[in-house]
Amino acid sequence: MNLLANKVAIITGAGRGIGRAIALKYAQEGASVVITDLKIDETVEAFVKELEGLGVKAKAYASNAANFEDAHKLVEAVVADFGRIDVLVNNAGITRDGLMMRMTEEQWDLVINVNLKSAFNLIHAVTPVMVKQRSGSIINMASVVGVSGNAGQANYSASKAGMIGLAKSIAKELGARGIRANAIAPGFIITDMTGALSEEVRKQWEVQIPLRRGGTPEDVANVATFLASDLSSYVSGQTIHVCGGMNM
Repeated sequence: MNLLANKVAIITGAGRGIGRAIALKYAQEGASVVITDLKIDETVEAFVKELEGLGVKAKAYASNAANFEDAHKLVEAVVADFGRIDVLVNNAGITRDGLMMRMTEEQWDLVINVNLKSAFNLIHAVTPVMVKQRSGSIINMASVVGVSGNAGQANYSASKAGMIGLAKSIAKELGARGIRANAIAPGFIITDMTGALSEEVRKQWEVQIPLRRGGTPEDVANVATFLASDLSSYVSGQTIHVCGGMNM
């Protein structure tokens, strides 16, 4: 369908899971794709070749999104290599779960820095580029626990709630410049992160989901494609839940 033809998209943390699925879907829809990760290994390099095989321009950059200077250098490099930036997907994220009474300051700071500060860093860096273009779509990867909270995940929930508030604020701040900002709130998605859970725990999750299954990274990628495309040209400041009806 080429929904993203002539667009350049940055996806952070795109080496695996949801980020990888988004990068693949974007390339299938005609976008030039920039993927970032802390390290670019053989697996990531092979993925770039896979994307290029779809007839689009693709490149991987080793970058720490949680570092302000790194984020700005990345954006400068992407503009030099690709000429523009149309879509930013703030997908980089980690978990360091634990009950509040046992949570360390390090666990808190690490999750907030990687999950939330990284989004600030990248948005800060791409804003001048998108303002000059008078167009752009910013997509923050949040979570249903950023809306509902979750015991044992105070740091993760807070970071994802911050991603939602950040998207809403940017939508109001930059809307007059033609820039949209939205958040996606995935529910129980089958990735490497959730794959480490026992079968019993996974079944307990699935019972709570009206569609009676965990989501796939492709389910999230489809929504990310909608938000990146002109199909959502009048959608901004919204949080779209991809959770099988779990969080209604």
